[in-house]
Amino acid sequence: MTTTTSTAGRRPQDQQGAAAVEFAVVAAVFFTLLIGIAEMGRLMWTWNAAAEATRRGARLAVVCSMNDANIKTHMREMLPALANSNISIDYLDPPNAPNTCTTATCKEVSVRLSGYTHQSFIPFVPLSVPLPPFQTTLPREFMESTGNPVCN
Repeated sequence: MTTTTSTAGRRPQDQQGAAAVEFAVVAAVFFTLLIGIAEMGRLMWTWNAAAEATRRGARLAVVCSMNDANIKTHMREMLPALANSNISIDYLDPPNAPNTCTTATCKEVSVRLSGYTHQSFIPFVPLSVPLPPFQTTLPREFMESTGNPVCN
């Protein structure tokens, strides 16, 4: 005589802890997904802030004096983790080399952000994403900080 056991005839105490195990598996997947979505949002915010920082720097560079220190300060207000080494400002007078012009001869200003890396906050996974270089070039305008409230 053979006996078969089915799960329908099991007693409730045989199933104790099953809900906790199922919750642990589902919660791990859910929280991983939730943290990943939040981190992707932070990355997109940083990407947008980096693009806006170059635009703001270019707008300031065309109306403020050449190499005004406040330009980089205002850019770091948009993205505080920026370092001065990530920002380059070039004063252009084509076909001459960059930064060889004077206030009177400059025709364009180019602001470039490069070498910036976004650090994630994901626990136990130190992820760093290098952002591509961002650049904005605008035609020269006033280029004088004295008496210009925008440059302060």
